[in-house]
Amino acid sequence: MSGKLLTTGSKRFLMTGVIYFLTIVFFSSTAISQSLPPFKMYRSDKTIFSAAELPKTKPTILIYFDPDCDHCQKLMKELFQKIEAFKKAEIIMVTFKPVEEVAEFEKLHNTQKYSNIVVGTEGVGFQLRNYYGLVTMPFTALYDKKGNLIYSYRKETLVDDLIKRLKNL
Repeated sequence: MSGKLLTTGSKRFLMTGVIYFLTIVFFSSTAISQSLPPFKMYRSDKTIFSAAELPKTKPTILIYFDPDCDHCQKLMKELFQKIEAFKKAEIIMVTFKPVEEVAEFEKLHNTQKYSNIVVGTEGVGFQLRNYYGLVTMPFTALYDKKGNLIYSYRKETLVDDLIKRLKNL
């Protein structure tokens, strides 16, 4: 042997294989995230809410948030100011914070008076956080009534844009 482990041709072949593999992984994970994932969250009343309980007759807005996050608080303030525009959707608000903080959030925003809003925590299992690959919050996803992803906001959620997209469903 000449001491070379890989020839130029072998390196090129290996690199092509790596690129092919990464492309498959990327598109597979993108395809998965096009539909509403199955999930469970704990509500402040100690009940469990799951994605299976969502009505199949309404679009769904899923908001992943942290009650202490400034951007999340800004989103909630604007959302609740324009809440009438969201009557035709089911709004799921999920955090990773403890149930006690969910209860405080519900009290602050009086969410119990809205039949189309469900608030809960996924705890530290991070099922949704990992599913969406979340690093920053808030994250908002709009799904049609069949559970197909229409649009997602990974940074700032533009409430007026969300309302417009919801109206078009």
